[in-house]
Amino acid sequence: MIKFLIWSALILFLLISPFLGAVSLTLDGILDVSSLDSQIFFDLRLPRLLFTLCAGAILALSGLLFQTLFRNALMTPYTLGISSGAVLGAGIAIKLGLTSLVFGITAISLFGFIGALFTIFLLIYLSQFLRSSQHESLLLLGIALSLFYSSALMVVFYLGSSMQNDILIRFTMGSLSVIGWNHPFLLSLVSLLLFGSIYIYRYELQLLSISDEAAQLRGVNTKKTTLTLLVISSLSIGILVSISGPIGFIGLVVPHIVTKLYPVTVERRILKTALFGALFLVFCDTLSRVIQTQSELPIGIVTAIIGGPFFIYLIIFRTSR
Repeated sequence: MIKFLIWSALILFLLISPFLGAVSLTLDGILDVSSLDSQIFFDLRLPRLLFTLCAGAILALSGLLFQTLFRNALMTPYTLGISSGAVLGAGIAIKLGLTSLVFGITAISLFGFIGALFTIFLLIYLSQFLRSSQHESLLLLGIALSLFYSSALMVVFYLGSSMQNDILIRFTMGSLSVIGWNHPFLLSLVSLLLFGSIYIYRYELQLLSISDEAAQLRGVNTKKTTLTLLVISSLSIGILVSISGPIGFIGLVVPHIVTKLYPVTVERRILKTALFGALFLVFCDTLSRVIQTQSELPIGIVTAIIGGPFFIYLIIFRTSR
């Protein structure tokens, strides 16, 4: 019963989300292709909805992937510093005023991806020097990298102009606002790539969720599989963060909720996690638009308000066991 109510509520928010916002839309206005309502609905609201769905799926799947590979409930691209690396890369591009396109990819997106990819390779390299409690130590390394990236971003703030700093401040708060269909289509391809990769490796992922030794005994090349999945995930997160800015805690909260609702194997939770993450972010985005403020509430603030207490709960729960 509780599952039905949760899914029903999320689907309800999915259906009403395109109609909510600073401008109220009517069905007659939407059907009139020459009206302002129609332009807002098809050029702003629907692209934003698709973008949000894909972003939620990417964040949730990445969280599931990291928690499974490292067998740690607190592991996400956000807590490991990968998102922070992408933000720093995008921030450097903004500071340098780079707006050029490389194979149709903006410099900000490219720098964001490089920042995320650099971080994941740095974590893999540093993990070789860990002697004991490797996964716990890796989490601490990620936190340390996040703090370092935050300090480096402050240097970018200090050196930037007032206009660049304003762009950076808004960027670091996260936003799902898009115009047109270019970014939603790009993120659709990225989310499909991530989902397809995880689904293809679902058998290996199930074995890795037990232990590396169990996977090796079944003939799995653990290093190659882990590296492949982490690189694809970092690519996805890098592209997403470079467009939307950091959106924290979705990758932490959603996999745990899905696990509570469906206590089954990892391979059977992949699709459920992607769908729940997509709908859950739509719910958060709808809240950010309907709360009455002077301007739209950044999505990063909404997810942090929800995810912060949940993160504290996880820490206390793990400590008390």
